[in-house]
Amino acid sequence: MQFSKTIFLLGFVLLISCQKSVKPLKVGDWWGAMDVSDSETLPFNFTISKDSEGEYIMTMFNANEEVVVDEIVMDNGDLRIQMPIFEGYISGTYDENSMQGSFIKESLNRIVPFHATFGKRDRFELTEEAAVNVSGIWETNFKDGMDDQYPAKGIFEQQGSRVTGTYRTNTGDYRFLEGAVNGNTLKLSAFDGAHVFLFTAEVTDSIMEGTFYSGNHSVESFTAKRNADFELPDSNSLTYLNEGFDRFNFSFENENGQLVSLTDEQFQNKPVLVQIMGTWCPNCLDETRFYVDYLEKNPDLDVQFMALAFEYAKTKEKAWEGISRLKERVGVPYPVLLAQYGTSSKQKANEKLPMLNHVLSYPTTIYIDREGDVKKIHTGFNGPATGEKYEVFKKEFDSTIRGLTSEKEEEVALR
Repeated sequence: MQFSKTIFLLGFVLLISCQKSVKPLKVGDWWGAMDVSDSETLPFNFTISKDSEGEYIMTMFNANEEVVVDEIVMDNGDLRIQMPIFEGYISGTYDENSMQGSFIKESLNRIVPFHATFGKRDRFELTEEAAVNVSGIWETNFKDGMDDQYPAKGIFEQQGSRVTGTYRTNTGDYRFLEGAVNGNTLKLSAFDGAHVFLFTAEVTDSIMEGTFYSGNHSVESFTAKRNADFELPDSNSLTYLNEGFDRFNFSFENENGQLVSLTDEQFQNKPVLVQIMGTWCPNCLDETRFYVDYLEKNPDLDVQFMALAFEYAKTKEKAWEGISRLKERVGVPYPVLLAQYGTSSKQKANEKLPMLNHVLSYPTTIYIDREGDVKKIHTGFNGPATGEKYEVFKKEFDSTIRGLTSEKEEEVALR
């Protein structure tokens, strides 16, 4: 009997020792990586810190961008990091010096392997000094030679081996890219909680030949050549009303299930800005933050903003969860209507908005005057990553809005 008790106690002690708590993540610098192919890894730098209440904070760095993640759950070795605004999350395991798992977007059925280690480390490992300098403007073609090829403008600045910049396209920019030149090889990456972007290229003084990885689901080749004078088409000329349409209109649900249309009384005799967007889209988030800031700084402007959300969430409930999350975390003061869920297909979006020649980009913005006439349609968004182009956009935007809102004052003066 005594022997049996002894065996039981020993077994209990062994069980308890096997369930010893895992130490929490170390605070400080970390290096993370996403495996975008069998041979290529997308690296990024981040820090782990704690707020005033002792909760963990993850801050990811892409050139001048800082993405703050404040929804981190650790449970004795199990880990979940929910990205800000976006649906994606990292799920896996951890100890004090490492993380292992996957970056997951459930609605798109996308899973990218992820791992991270504690300690300060260069984004990309360098084995050679830079043999070229990529600073300047690069005329770029993605999917070069294919039927669906598309142009882009590479804008880069190099200091030593370190490179920052972005690619602008007709639909927006490819985020804050950061990387390095190692010999004749250029590598750039960005992970912002939504997009997993890696660009690799072999470079001479005037030519690039490379590959663009978007997560582990898309691979595109590209070529580029130096061209200081290259410019993309005017963003205000790409989307327009089809022949036979003289108005932009729609009828979509708000969060209360009520149909909202531009013919409603609240929009009569008011200039209106309509934003075509998705809560999954970082360029749309940049644009939304700009609009929120603009409205806060110009509270007296007589203009109505609204957004039409095209969501890839599989259910209406999930789509509204994403919209509510965006509005709450960014402080969106204007209505966001659910235009579509289950897909972010631009073709499907066009079926919902047949008055447009196409929905080329998320985001797209329609400017409408007091009479209901479309005055301008802007395709894409040149966000903060585009530097000077972003500053030009902000001035043009302010001029356009003030032009729309001043029309009533001019009419009164004429009377």
